[in-house]
Amino acid sequence: MKKKYVFLPHTADAYFAAYGKTLEEAFENAALAMYEVMTDTSKVDRDVEIHIEVKGFDEHSLLYNWLEELLFYTDSEQLVFSEFHVEKIEKKEGDYVLKAVARGEKFDPSKHESRNQVKAVTYSLMEINKKDSFYEVKVVLDL
Repeated sequence: MKKKYVFLPHTADAYFAAYGKTLEEAFENAALAMYEVMTDTSKVDRDVEIHIEVKGFDEHSLLYNWLEELLFYTDSEQLVFSEFHVEKIEKKEGDYVLKAVARGEKFDPSKHESRNQVKAVTYSLMEINKKDSFYEVKVVLDL
């Protein structure tokens, strides 16, 4: 799959669809799209590696928690990310569990373009769809 994500029309916030051959890849590309809203991810080096594990009661809450956890690191440690590897998504003891690695660096205004500040991930218009040979996830970000 060549296209990782596309931005969709929305009146006030950022709305995108992200794609992947697997659910894990679609979640990786959703994270990439979210950071592309904030900065040019091609200029973000991968000097810092963060290991993340989040849970959700369903796939939608897992997607929400994944993106919110990344935002936590941006808000608390000024980190921006450009590479994501979702190692696995599995159902375990009634919950969905995601284990991943995110790579990036501290935001540097002299190096990184400042685009939009993402305040929060929303459930508005959120979708997770299995198409014929790929997954599609849709997310609205509150700016």
